[in-house]
Amino acid sequence: MADWHPHVTVASVVAREGRLLMVEERIRGELVLNQPAGHLEPGETPAEAAVREALEETGWDIRLDAFIGCYQWQAPDGSDYLRFAFAGTALLHHPERALDEGIERAVWLAPDELLAESSRHRSPLVWQVAADWLAGRRHPLDLVRQL
Repeated sequence: MADWHPHVTVASVVAREGRLLMVEERIRGELVLNQPAGHLEPGETPAEAAVREALEETGWDIRLDAFIGCYQWQAPDGSDYLRFAFAGTALLHHPERALDEGIERAVWLAPDELLAESSRHRSPLVWQVAADWLAGRRHPLDLVRQL
């Protein structure tokens, strides 16, 4: 059996006044939409990574409130991804903070605006996670455990 090394990523659905916090990022020259998301780093829990990525990509401090789910996806290039998705609350914005390389801006979109832009989603994970959050999928944060 071949070695399997999926990319382990995190994402956060953060809502405020009926809008979702999203990022516009440039990938291979195209401007795409994603939740604040990124890779798990060594020594981090998925929850810690989600809070860090939200700050780095949007300039927002967030508090995680719930675990939405874990998603497996294979990209067209054959890369495998495992995404841990969380629901969070925006706490404090740091507008002076430089955003991660490739991130053009953070933007608040209504769910129907996000759906209307589906051709610009970075992956099918973007809408699936948002749709699950909109459907009320929430689990305790301790469902994801580190030993």
